[in-house]
Amino acid sequence: MRPRSLEEYVGQEHIVGGGKLLTRSVESDRLSSLILYGPPGTGKTTLAHCISQKTNAQVERINAVAANVDDLRRIIAASQNRFATTGRKTILFIDEIHRFNKAQQDVLMPDLEQGQLILIGATVFNPFFALTGPLLSRSMVFELNPLSHSDIITILNRAIEDKERGLGDLRVKADSAALAFLAQTSDGDARRALNALEIGCRTTAPDAGGDIHFSIEVAQESIQKKQVVYDRDGDAHYDTASAFIKSMRGSDPDAVLYWMAKMIYAGEDPRFIARRICICAAEDVGNADPQALVVANAALQISEFIGLPEARIPLAQAAVYVACAPKSNAVYLGMEKALGDVKSKKTQEVPVHLKDASYRGAKRLGHGKDYKYVHDFKDHYVDQEYLPVDAQYYVPTDMGQERDIKQRLIKGKYKK
Repeated sequence: MRPRSLEEYVGQEHIVGGGKLLTRSVESDRLSSLILYGPPGTGKTTLAHCISQKTNAQVERINAVAANVDDLRRIIAASQNRFATTGRKTILFIDEIHRFNKAQQDVLMPDLEQGQLILIGATVFNPFFALTGPLLSRSMVFELNPLSHSDIITILNRAIEDKERGLGDLRVKADSAALAFLAQTSDGDARRALNALEIGCRTTAPDAGGDIHFSIEVAQESIQKKQVVYDRDGDAHYDTASAFIKSMRGSDPDAVLYWMAKMIYAGEDPRFIARRICICAAEDVGNADPQALVVANAALQISEFIGLPEARIPLAQAAVYVACAPKSNAVYLGMEKALGDVKSKKTQEVPVHLKDASYRGAKRLGHGKDYKYVHDFKDHYVDQEYLPVDAQYYVPTDMGQERDIKQRLIKGKYKK
């Protein structure tokens, strides 16, 4: 089912869509060396194949796992002779190019520099770490993303309908839920989805009418992963997220881990999970344990850096920390009360002694006059007016570190 042309190619519209740089380069046959990188099954080799169908250049293909320097020298010598005699360029497609060491990559440099050899490299590794600087400087780098849910569905339906290269001769009747399940669990990998579809259809006996029923049960067996009811934009998504948050708020680490596991297994975006942990740390823990927000933020940044599946570990650590921390929503309630006053009551003018006095002419306006700099006083505290109305928004509790904050406020050290 590999697409035979760019017109059949599915996905990666950010690089092969109408008017995009790569599309224009291919259509005008003015291609320069390029590196394609992205997860498995996203169309790197397929895109190289489609490009080769649109060019007048000679196309040579090797896999870096099995190729060596002698293979490269043979292809390069042939490309030099071809260019000298016919003026025809050579495209060299190297799959798994990250497998080449520095010396092997350097063999390509002189001919890439001269222009008679065009390199198309494919890799699942970030080329800025896997390839040499000189090679990258002479190549355009394109990142391929995991295929979307709709892209996978399109590919699966093509395979079911295609009688020449697909499963069209089997008379497959696929449930939409089964295809959606494959699209979700394949994690953007078209190869994985197609393999599961094929094994499921070819191992399922036809019914009395000769039709093969590809059901959700068959799909689960084919991809060896059970279905979890979890629609990203439906009730299951919001209900599970709600249970996760309320379990953290309710200090139940076991429930927290279960609901997080369900979200991760179902393919939830780890950033969504991390944001929920950060919100809970600020809203429900607050100053009872200020470290909770630090841990939550660290998990957010680490999960962005390492990605799944490893991201589940720092996310779980942060969620459990927040769940086990003492709870206080005093800061949250105070902020809501203050916002309510700003919204519904008279807006307060900033007292003159608190106004900005750093610019020229401020003194002439009286700004900053009589302001008391706290560090000039004992215990770095001085009694002065900071709010022109008598209002209290922050009411600390007796939970965790907030107990100490409350005691300082009661003593009048920080509040008149």
